[in-house]
Amino acid sequence: MGSSPQGTPKPGARKPPRKRVRLLYERRVNLFALLVALPGLLISGILIWVQPWTLESKLALMFAELFVWWLLAMALQEQATRPLQTLANVIAALREEDYSFRARGAATDDALGELSIEVNALADLLADQRIRAIEANALLSRVVEEIEVPLFTFDPDQVLRLMNSAGERLLQQPSVRLLGLTAKEIGLDACMSAESETVVPLPFQGPNARWLVRRSAFRQKGVPHTLIVLSDVSRALREEERGAWQRLIRVLGHELNNSLTPIKSIAGSLRAQMSNGAPDSDGREDFERGLSIIEGRADSLNRFLQAYRRLAQMPPPILRKTLLSSIVQRVAALEAGLPVQVLPSPPVELMVDPDQLEQMLINLMRNAVEAALEPRQATASQNGSTVTSAPVLEPLVVVRWELAESDLVLTIEDNGPGLGNPANVFVPFYTTKPSGSGIGLVLSRQIAEAHGGSIELLNRADQKGCQARLVLPRAQQPASV
Repeated sequence: MGSSPQGTPKPGARKPPRKRVRLLYERRVNLFALLVALPGLLISGILIWVQPWTLESKLALMFAELFVWWLLAMALQEQATRPLQTLANVIAALREEDYSFRARGAATDDALGELSIEVNALADLLADQRIRAIEANALLSRVVEEIEVPLFTFDPDQVLRLMNSAGERLLQQPSVRLLGLTAKEIGLDACMSAESETVVPLPFQGPNARWLVRRSAFRQKGVPHTLIVLSDVSRALREEERGAWQRLIRVLGHELNNSLTPIKSIAGSLRAQMSNGAPDSDGREDFERGLSIIEGRADSLNRFLQAYRRLAQMPPPILRKTLLSSIVQRVAALEAGLPVQVLPSPPVELMVDPDQLEQMLINLMRNAVEAALEPRQATASQNGSTVTSAPVLEPLVVVRWELAESDLVLTIEDNGPGLGNPANVFVPFYTTKPSGSGIGLVLSRQIAEAHGGSIELLNRADQKGCQARLVLPRAQQPASV
């Protein structure tokens, strides 16, 4: 089969659209000037031609008219294009960030003058913004260099593009040697993979150094970049750990001393009685009473140690879909001392550990019931008679919950005396109850935080009493009724 000649379109092929020819602006000005003067030239040419003049005179006069028209057309073109060329030069200078050029002939009495005024105003505005940007960049660069926090920026390929003086001191190399290297090559790859606001170990300033990583994203010329800010928290964490150990040792020492001191005293007394011979009947009673005290204190010390072990070895939650109302109703039914009112609330399913959630609700409801059952009536003696200073309130504990956008908020309210020292309610082993262990609320907060939630205890603002506010993430939609 023969092939068609090169350049010949195939049958049925769509022809490409022709490009539209457009005259230049100057040519268009000349053309319109010709069209405007053409009727006058034709009329004057006819009038000249009908005159009884010689042919040379007629042609000379007609050429003179054409020459004058050409001069006027050139003048019109100059007047129409020169201001536009000037404005184009000013705008080109603005694009090149040269703000020294200004348009001439700026006046408010014509359209071109108003355009020149606006272009000059734009040039002034851009010049002012450039000065402000230069000053802001200079201030930012100065601040970045002066802060004692290492700062690094990386491009999408994790290549280092900027670092400050603190970063140079941390890496112990000048920036000219490090710029262009990847995060892995300079030892900061762990910062690129770690979550923001997390502590990571870095091989700088000692093997045990720990750094808080703050990571954020920004764009430079449309390209996404990553900003890494490091904070040395090694000393702060060591101080916090030392303080935690000191508090723990102080609490353990207090509890051990409270139990061992009476044990030692009673054991010494019993030993003295045994050295005097076999005890009589009264001595045996004292002996048995002392042994009972020793047994009670040893049992109290064992309960304390078991409570601490339970707090320190809290297992991670095993999440599964759980209907909240069933757990709340079951826990409320366990309180025999006071009926707990569960107000109507929207049904919802949560991804939680039901056993841990139940233990947390038991602790919170029991605290509320015990607070509501405290003495309700303050009395004072006046003229030998007892006078009630406040009306008696029926003990009341109310439980309800509501759905937020992405959380569930469960509230337990009582009308007890309220919190006397709210700052210490979550301090381990702190309790105001004679038989309390001081770990119920701490354990509850640990369970809530393990589920991604929080617990807050505060005094009620509307009336006397306390309010426990539990917030849990809601991963499931409300269940159907």
